[in-house]
Amino acid sequence: MNAKEFFLKYWDKEAPATRKVLERIPENSNYRPDPKSRTAREIAWLLVREEIVLAEGLAKGQLEWAEVPAPATMKEVLATYNREHDNITKKLHALDASKWEARVPFVMGGQTFMNEPGYENAWGFLLDAIHHRGQITTYLRAMGSTVPQIYGPSADEPM
Repeated sequence: MNAKEFFLKYWDKEAPATRKVLERIPENSNYRPDPKSRTAREIAWLLVREEIVLAEGLAKGQLEWAEVPAPATMKEVLATYNREHDNITKKLHALDASKWEARVPFVMGGQTFMNEPGYENAWGFLLDAIHHRGQITTYLRAMGSTVPQIYGPSADEPM
């Protein structure tokens, strides 16, 4: 199994849990645990944006982060995730292995923050997405929702 195949194995395994978490975010909640924190909808949008930036960046050889305001509703965020995730996954599977091995600079605001091989950037994005997905799960009960099973049972779902 090469680096691309190994990454995509875990990319595909994590997607259903991410979708379940996003589906649990209440539509009109603006909950944030602290004024410095993002709302769950804003974090959900961050997950969508990370996937888009990763696929586009690996394809063109440079990851370029730009803040894009979140849609006004969770319905829009979830619809974008559902539409884009499958397309992004197809793009990632179709990428030539050389794109995964080549150095891919990560640029934000014109400044290069990293210049790692594509597969290292991909893992960084996936691990960051898992982190933010976990962040959302800590918001769910406070928003009146429930936490889905992710890696094992949840107190909110029968076994």
